[in-house]
Amino acid sequence: MSALFEPLNLRALTIPNRLWMAPMCQYSAAPEGPEQGAPGDWHFQHLVARAAGGTGLILAEATAVSPEGRISPYDLGLWNDTQTAAFRRITDALKAQNSVPGIQIAHAGRKASTERPWVDRGAPIRPGEGYGWQPVAPSPLAFDDGHTAPAELSTEQLATIVEEFAATTRRALDAGFQVVEIHGAHGYLINEFLSPFTNRRTDAYGGSYENRTRLALEIVDAVRAAWPDELPLFFRISATDWLSEDDGDDREGWTADDTVRFARDLKEHGVDLLDTSSGGNAPDARIAVGPGYQVPFAERVKKEAGLPVGAVGLITEAQQAEKIVTDGQADAVLLGRELLRSPSFAQHAARELGAAVHVPPQYHRAV
Repeated sequence: MSALFEPLNLRALTIPNRLWMAPMCQYSAAPEGPEQGAPGDWHFQHLVARAAGGTGLILAEATAVSPEGRISPYDLGLWNDTQTAAFRRITDALKAQNSVPGIQIAHAGRKASTERPWVDRGAPIRPGEGYGWQPVAPSPLAFDDGHTAPAELSTEQLATIVEEFAATTRRALDAGFQVVEIHGAHGYLINEFLSPFTNRRTDAYGGSYENRTRLALEIVDAVRAAWPDELPLFFRISATDWLSEDDGDDREGWTADDTVRFARDLKEHGVDLLDTSSGGNAPDARIAVGPGYQVPFAERVKKEAGLPVGAVGLITEAQQAEKIVTDGQADAVLLGRELLRSPSFAQHAARELGAAVHVPPQYHRAV
């Protein structure tokens, strides 16, 4: 029996296998008008195709809790009824293909108001130009040269953002999702607060580890309170900024040791799985990329914090994914680019590993 194709139980939810789709922004929503931020036909086919391919959990891309929380004007959002109804069409289809629908909810922070990656390489859009707006962050530090300096958030604004995460969570339940993941990785708002590299505040939300993790835990508590007890809550983290001395850098950033410590806190606050990625907070960080290069971070959290984990990062082969789960390095693997290349990767992997997986009856002739 393949470990990769064993079900995973989290709270009262059973996910049919451990091969999941990572959230990947498509930058394909309407930037304005009544359909602003709502998923359309592109998102429907993109997500449902991977469910029909046997993927056990589909995590919809980073979905903003407010218009200002989008990475680009073309990002998904979940702050109104039109968006909620549009997502419901997708979650119904995912469930019909025996896949669990999940959503990653997010605020882009200082990395907001940019072009789509294939337009001017994702260049920043200035406030007042086109669809641009003013980014916000823990401290007024621009992401990179040429990027807009963000406005520093007040404590009153932080309280509003916490409630926006809770409101989006309630809408996610109404839209039919069964997993919510809080996006705390890749240099977006929550990651910016966690890391001393981007958080230079001197109030209750900056300085010490306890202060820098305060906003994240307030969001976790608000989301957990708005989400049913029987359904799991995930948190995505960048396990390291790749700025420590171990990474060949001498700047102060978030480290793997911080992640293990924080994972224990998240567990106490009701998080059920840590989706363990890395990087994204410093544009010039030196990252040693290779097959499975982020898996050791997940393994550390699983072994040292006792929290279930998902592993990501250049996982491209069935045997590689199987070994990660079999060896106890992670409870599940999340694929990104490989599922873009091969929407039915789970079915191919199941055949290779001698396992059973969902195949739509319309496709049985191909099995």
